Amino acid sequence: MNNLIIIAHPDKQSFCHNGIFKTIHSTLTCQNENVDVIDLYEDEFNVFGDEEKTNLYKEKITKSNRIYIISPVWWFRCTPLLESFFDQVLSPGFAYKFVPVTKSLGIPKPFLKDKKVRTYLTHGAPALPVLTLYINSVKLRLVMGVYSFVFGWFRTKTRQFWSVPYVSEEKRKKYLKKVVKDIERDIRV
Repeated sequence: MNNLIIIAHPDKQSFCHNGIFKTIHSTLTCQNENVDVIDLYEDEFNVFGDEEKTNLYKEKITKSNRIYIISPVWWFRCTPLLESFFDQVLSPGFAYKFVPVTKSLGIPKPFLKDKKVRTYLTHGAPALPVLTLYINSVKLRLVMGVYSFVFGWFRTKTRQFWSVPYVSEEKRKKYLKKVVKDIERDIRV
């Protein structure tokens, strides 16, 4: 299987890079899986557009069977480069199109329904206020406002890790065990 990991964090020492990314990458490579990587910050992806990189990323998505997306949550959204990646790469015509239902209503038809997608989001906040007071708006927008358009309804999985800067090393290890179980489950299916 062809796996694509999209990492969207500028700090190589972050839990996103040093924990989640490395865990996904090593788990896949230990199982002799094909792995390709898009590191948006290392690639210096441009929020204002880079046609060459955009086309390269579209090729990588097209040839992948599984996509793993990793991002911290900043100001209740993914990193700016990941948000820009969604805008530029998961574009109409490549990732979806609108199909007219009536004269004034269209619904998105996803073109990437064959992809298995997992997203890992890290939060500095604890779970309780994000899940209740803010009605899990980050995940809700991501799943309903992006993924449903391009991958289809109920076809993606999103795991959130809470209070990452403040939890113990033991808690981080538990988080990473969940990542390993997810990847192993994906390989078995």
